[in-house]
Amino acid sequence: MLYFIGLGLGDAKDITVRGLELVKQSERVYLEHYTSILTCGKEELEKFYEREIILADREMVEQNSDEIMADAETKDIAFLVVGDPFGATTHADLVLRAKEKGIPHKVVHNASIMNAIACTGLQLYNFGETVSIPFWTDNWRPDSFYNKILKNRECGFHSLCLLDIKVKEQSEENLIRGRKIYEPPRFMTTAQAAQQLLEIVKNKEQEETEHCLKSDSVVVCVARVGADSQKIVTCTLEQATKEDLGGPLHSLVIPGELHYLETDAINMWKSS
Repeated sequence: MLYFIGLGLGDAKDITVRGLELVKQSERVYLEHYTSILTCGKEELEKFYEREIILADREMVEQNSDEIMADAETKDIAFLVVGDPFGATTHADLVLRAKEKGIPHKVVHNASIMNAIACTGLQLYNFGETVSIPFWTDNWRPDSFYNKILKNRECGFHSLCLLDIKVKEQSEENLIRGRKIYEPPRFMTTAQAAQQLLEIVKNKEQEETEHCLKSDSVVVCVARVGADSQKIVTCTLEQATKEDLGGPLHSLVIPGELHYLETDAINMWKSS
């Protein structure tokens, strides 16, 4: 059996009782290690789970999934995912590949940023399409994600912006030269995301409409949701470029139309 087990958002103890039981009985335990991270390291997980953990990077999951699924027809294999197992499309693809091979699977769900973002006080059913904001480079500065935010705002919906993560990534030069040299991990901050959005806003001033973002538009910055060190700050887009929320992971929310209870809730987090 191949088990997809959500770990929640905080630390080693956020796994469900059912999930922990399955981890302890599994022959091999993999931890997906490129779409998200916990606030604790691999060693702490191994100590709490009392099991050795194999880190599964993007290459293993997307190109060498046979290694993960090996012997799953007759043995229990656990695939651990920070948050909920289906928070990333990659994991749904892994389920499909297991199905093709006739490998049985079960899923143990857990909290993810997709529902825990309600900690801001914004109501979940008022959120529109989730938006991903990538790191810009010197010669690659996409802004298509901004159009998704505008579409949400036109419908009155809030936008949850998931911020880029770079784990075990190669530079363009090393990629071109085929060198297995990896860059240090990078995690986008709300300040970096706000700065990119602010540049887009300034570049599109000529196209300004009712629903366009402005430098004084209200945003909600969150960091380490679900952890003891969780932080939430409500401020303007321009102020967000200067807010330091500490370590990863960060997310950014662009509110749409607000119910009065939502207004009261996000005002709790206004920076002083």
